[in-house]
Amino acid sequence: MKTVTRTQTGFRIETRLLKVLKGLAEHLDMSTAELIEGMALHCFEGKTPFSDETLGKIEALKGVYDLDLTAQDSHRLREK
Repeated sequence: MKTVTRTQTGFRIETRLLKVLKGLAEHLDMSTAELIEGMALHCFEGKTPFSDETLGKIEALKGVYDLDLTAQDSHRLREK
């Protein structure tokens, strides 16, 4: 295991997206921060962070929280 220094930070995120992330983190028995760290590290290497089974869980959670955003929306979001 590698030792790291973590920084407490605050950032704004779309509400339904956060709900899906928190639900997925709970399902995977990890913190939301750990989930986001893992996703970022995988993406930085061009690797997918999730198995087909986990992607299925994500789809289910998106349905529960009415998350209809896609990657194509990522640079086109505007706050109310």
